[in-house]
Amino acid sequence: MSNSSPDETIVNDPKIGAIVDSVPSDVMNRRKIMPSRCGVFTGAVTALEVDAHYRFKIDQEARRQLPDIIDNPVQRVVAVHDPDPSLKERYHRPRKIGIVFSGGPAPGGHNVIAGLYDAAKEANDQNEIFGFLMGPDGIIEGEFVPLTGDKVDAYRNLGGFGMIKTGRAKIDNKKKMDLSRKTCKKLGLDALVIVGGDDSNTNAAFLAQEMFADKIQVIGVPKTIDGDIQVRDADGRVLCAMSFGFHTAAMAFSNAIASLCTDSCSDVKYWHICKVMGRVASHLALETALQTHANLTLIGEELADYVDKERLKKTGDIDYTAYGMTLRRLSRVICEGIVRRAAVGKNYGVIVIPEGILEFINEIQIFIIKLNTIIADYNATHDTDFHTAFPQLEDKLEYLRRLARHAREDQAFSIWNTRDDDLFNDIPEFFQEGLLMERDSHGNFQFSQVETDKVLMGLVTDYLKILREEGLFRVGIENGYFQKTLREGGLDPDFYGPILFENYGDRYLLMRGSIISVKTLTQTLVKEGIMDEDDEIPGPISKIYQKSVPKFKSQIHFYGYDGRGNDPTRFDSAYAYNLGLTVFSLIANGATGQMAAIRNLEKSFDQWTPIGIPIAPLMHLEDRKGKLTLVLEKSLVDVDGMAFKTTKAFREKWLAATPEADQYRHPGPVQFDEKSEEIRPLTLLLNALKSES
Repeated sequence: MSNSSPDETIVNDPKIGAIVDSVPSDVMNRRKIMPSRCGVFTGAVTALEVDAHYRFKIDQEARRQLPDIIDNPVQRVVAVHDPDPSLKERYHRPRKIGIVFSGGPAPGGHNVIAGLYDAAKEANDQNEIFGFLMGPDGIIEGEFVPLTGDKVDAYRNLGGFGMIKTGRAKIDNKKKMDLSRKTCKKLGLDALVIVGGDDSNTNAAFLAQEMFADKIQVIGVPKTIDGDIQVRDADGRVLCAMSFGFHTAAMAFSNAIASLCTDSCSDVKYWHICKVMGRVASHLALETALQTHANLTLIGEELADYVDKERLKKTGDIDYTAYGMTLRRLSRVICEGIVRRAAVGKNYGVIVIPEGILEFINEIQIFIIKLNTIIADYNATHDTDFHTAFPQLEDKLEYLRRLARHAREDQAFSIWNTRDDDLFNDIPEFFQEGLLMERDSHGNFQFSQVETDKVLMGLVTDYLKILREEGLFRVGIENGYFQKTLREGGLDPDFYGPILFENYGDRYLLMRGSIISVKTLTQTLVKEGIMDEDDEIPGPISKIYQKSVPKFKSQIHFYGYDGRGNDPTRFDSAYAYNLGLTVFSLIANGATGQMAAIRNLEKSFDQWTPIGIPIAPLMHLEDRKGKLTLVLEKSLVDVDGMAFKTTKAFREKWLAATPEADQYRHPGPVQFDEKSEEIRPLTLLLNALKSES
């Protein structure tokens, strides 16, 4: 590659510059589009009304730690067309507001800023908005930029968090809290807005409490592509059905996966394994299943409830956790689908798995708990740590084998028994190594370092080889093709058909289970008196046999960062923009410790209802990093919800293990026209049916 200086005549040519400009015309047009506003934002000002229909089960520790915001009610934003002087004065007084992005990017974040900025400037053009740089570190370190109209306009309706960047720091101790307060006071902030996920909104609640006496308001905004922020009250009534960014990411993933479905049934030789983001919850996997009708979709939350009832019957054991989902069982489920499709000539397909699937497998969770205990006990009772004492995998495995032998000799010793050892030895070596790796600084297993797809597909590939050797994994041969091939070779298909196939006469023919190689094919033909042992197999029969031999070829794909960096859908653009407008209404009316939200997202836009949800009553004690901590609970896929029930009901149809055509669905590329504003996530629409019924 040449290091010579650039050709200035090309660089400065306006025609060339227009063609390769960093800002294409469609991006320019996208930035100019103003999302629709909820009706309440068309009045002169807004006010807040308490909505007393909702109730919360309050954790006493939350009441102790968050006394000033724990009794916050749900607040509904309402339009006031003829405000009295005091409301008008309060709403329009000048303010300084800071905003920060926290955690991974999610499409629509820039529109939260745009909505807040527009509402603030319309209320008073002296209002100032500051963006803290690089996430919460920007608050702690006092790094910020004033947000101007030009800066905001340059990012309207665009993806990413490029305007002010983001970071994963947490304001989780007194020193960081004091530095944050100092920054906010130095800037003279009236309010601080935190755009983030469950941890970030938890942070917002603690900041609201800490800054309550300083009269600095703190408002949270629900952001995550994982879809695991869903808020319901104690009676199950929906307050926040979905965070912004989920729809865009799901549509981006679905469009790509649908293209793989098209490729798969065109090239008819690959199984595409699609791992989608979602470490703790399977919402994205569920949405992509509904959008694409992929042949197999694994939902972690379903696996967590699995009990091997057949095995339980045989043993009579009442320890249900011992018979939960195992890696071996899960690989068998996948293999069953692959084998069934191959039997009707479909030796291809698409599988969707959530990134965090292994966290839902009971066997893996038990392994982690037991291994954590074994390692911690060893470290506590020996002069050297476990990983120094047993540096190689084989050393570690031998130590576990010794523990299993100990369990056989001493019934009271149960931390690692023979069954544990047998199951552990079924796991691929690289995954064994992963489970025995050094823990993080908090003693936790580092799940992010394990290649989920590699773990599963290794087991699948191994088992498919066994099934092939047993004559159970075969590619079905279309009867018409068999008839034509033999006739063109001068052979009678009706004579050879019953000899070769176990189901001769069906549309797709399955080679007899005993014919698993050229050798066994030869033996069959010799036994039937068709040929001698030294003869060559007739060409047409050899051709048919070769086509019946399955070759499992897979391609692995990961969908995550590409989706979260996508430009937002019209839905997410409108949703995020109205969240920004909601944030200003909450601030202008004195709220703090609230999360901005929009109810009725599944309904037509004119029924969207902006609200403020109290964060503190949503928080409960959870075990985090070995100690009980107040957190906002992540929302998992509801296996009793209509979205999951629908996916389960259509599972057989979408597997399409029949001679009929595949049932793939292509949602099409993401559009940004007015019509696309009405497109909603399918999980949102389906789960709303349950709420209405």
